[in-house]
Amino acid sequence: MTRVPDTAFGWLVALEIALAVVTFVALCFIVAPYGRHNRGGWGPTVPSRVGWVVMESPASILFLVFYLLGEHRAELVPLIFLALWQLHYVQRAFVYPFLMRGGGRMPVSVMAMAMLFNLLNTWINARWISEYGSYATSWLADPRFLVGVLVFLAGFALNIGSDRILRRLRRPGSSGYSIPQGGGFRYVSSPNYLGEMIEWIGWAVATWSPAGLAFALYTVANLAPRAVSNHRWYRQTFDDYPPERRALIPFIV
Repeated sequence: MTRVPDTAFGWLVALEIALAVVTFVALCFIVAPYGRHNRGGWGPTVPSRVGWVVMESPASILFLVFYLLGEHRAELVPLIFLALWQLHYVQRAFVYPFLMRGGGRMPVSVMAMAMLFNLLNTWINARWISEYGSYATSWLADPRFLVGVLVFLAGFALNIGSDRILRRLRRPGSSGYSIPQGGGFRYVSSPNYLGEMIEWIGWAVATWSPAGLAFALYTVANLAPRAVSNHRWYRQTFDDYPPERRALIPFIV
């Protein structure tokens, strides 16, 4: 039987959904100052590699800690969800930063905000899958689980493949930008963001949970405006940028 979440859990889920709305509105007017959009005026900075490890590692480490607090922690379906989560965040926190090329920097303020969000997000998702949710082994045959996991893995593959294309554009030690080609870049300017959005939509479907829905909404709210900003930057920077390429959704946006 599914345990009824406590009141605090419900408020934290609502908080994440509210943050998604605020984030989307804010990012429609302000471009987060990291990567190609890095600029001064946002306080002290750290090397981008350090920033990524510090802000993303709690989503892996603390998720495991919170997960282990749940009474369903040894059950098969929650363990699969744990593996999917760690597939993304171990790569994002402990692999991706060390594959980065270039010597960019990240504002400490951006890093700190990401850490706070990850603390909230890992708590509600880990607690749902190992404590409040109830996933019998029969959930493995449920269409929501099957479709959700396939969507998650497809998004993960698109995200990783797109990052690889971006990384190969830079020679070791260089810091310039050029037009990415191939893979999802044939259709959109930010297939890496599209892949991550697909991942967490898949997670929301597979877990069929309020926590998963809140995370999917926040991911779209955070990355969709960023993708539009990237698209605008590419068009302004490169005169020969492919005119048929869209910002985020092939043939549409």
